[in-house]
Amino acid sequence: MKLFRITAALLMTCLTLTAAGCAAPSSSTDLMAGITPAAGSALKEDDLRAASEKTADFAVRLFRESLKDGENTLVSPLSVLSALSMTANGAKGETLAEMEAVLGLPAGDLNTAFRSLLSKPDPGDGEPRFYLANSIWFTDDERFTVNRDFLQTNADYFGAGIFRAPFDEGTRGDINRWVKDNTDGMIPEILDQIPEEAVMYLVNALAFDGEWAEPYHEYQVRPGDFTLADGTKQTADFMHSGEYLYLEDGDAAAGFVKPYKGGKYAFAALLPKEGTTVADYAASLDGERLTKILSSAEQTLVEAALPKFEAEYGAELSEVLKAMGMPTAFDSSDADFSGLGTSTGGNIYIGRVLHKTFIAVNERGTKAGAATVVEMMDGSAMEMPEPKRVTLDRPFVYMLIDRETNQPFFIGALMTVGE
Repeated sequence: MKLFRITAALLMTCLTLTAAGCAAPSSSTDLMAGITPAAGSALKEDDLRAASEKTADFAVRLFRESLKDGENTLVSPLSVLSALSMTANGAKGETLAEMEAVLGLPAGDLNTAFRSLLSKPDPGDGEPRFYLANSIWFTDDERFTVNRDFLQTNADYFGAGIFRAPFDEGTRGDINRWVKDNTDGMIPEILDQIPEEAVMYLVNALAFDGEWAEPYHEYQVRPGDFTLADGTKQTADFMHSGEYLYLEDGDAAAGFVKPYKGGKYAFAALLPKEGTTVADYAASLDGERLTKILSSAEQTLVEAALPKFEAEYGAELSEVLKAMGMPTAFDSSDADFSGLGTSTGGNIYIGRVLHKTFIAVNERGTKAGAATVVEMMDGSAMEMPEPKRVTLDRPFVYMLIDRETNQPFFIGALMTVGE
């Protein structure tokens, strides 16, 4: 799962908070002094792949629960998983059990998996750039006392930059600037306000920028109709190509895989059969089924047509995560985050989980960004037979995937190509 790497240089700058992208804000105190990430073993590739398969269901369920009729949807399971895994290091009892069940692995295994992902070597020249960064911000209000072991664990496994801050308007700006810097400007703002009850924010930022292994030429781009779920037609520029990895989900859906340079990452699309909505198709998916579809790609010629598009998405995920099976974490009375710290203001619980994404797909390739904030409160070509044809001219499911594990780090539904 090399897509989940963070470069060594970025990791160190986020730990020391001296680089431009992770510069320490003037209103915040850098608490990494005295916290040195401990060395530890990483998972073998097979073990990492097995761990990814266990979290695949989280990816599909998060996407399914986030869908809304007629609206473009795009979530980054990796971003949400990272922020919630850091949070789980402070959870205990039933709260922890529910979180582990939803995330797909015990907290300790998630920690080890993320350390393995972050320790992967840098990509080669010309390969897609993939950045993953984490940070933890907590209030300097004397009512809150943070657990030092909690900070150490997240430094060890997630390379999290750690800040103590006054949680005023300046801090809100600092968090938003950190997210903007670490998503290459794709997510300019995620935090709208800091409630008086807020005591901690656990933040993940993710950015991807990859060129197609075979970019589109001008003659391959021509206008066509994209038909919405209600039958309305929109004009879009379609990029036509011959691809060589065909996806098929019985008679329920068909699609293709289009690799980026280097072959480690790819764009994958699944078009539900005529008469089946994206929501109905998504309801039939689970992690095991999606992994099987992606790992069973047939090497055959596909005459593919993909619309150029940009999409952005934002949501508060607390109701989604409750529905997925972790309601206790959001319960102000019953949540147990005693491993995170203590507050004289009351019991600590999750107030909001804020998530924003952006993607642009064009002739050159794909650029995508995501950010997640957990708010803690207190109170190759071959000779082929007849080619397959997949024209994405109506609502479809798409993903950015790691081809080594066939796991999506972005998954979305394009319902409209209009403004």
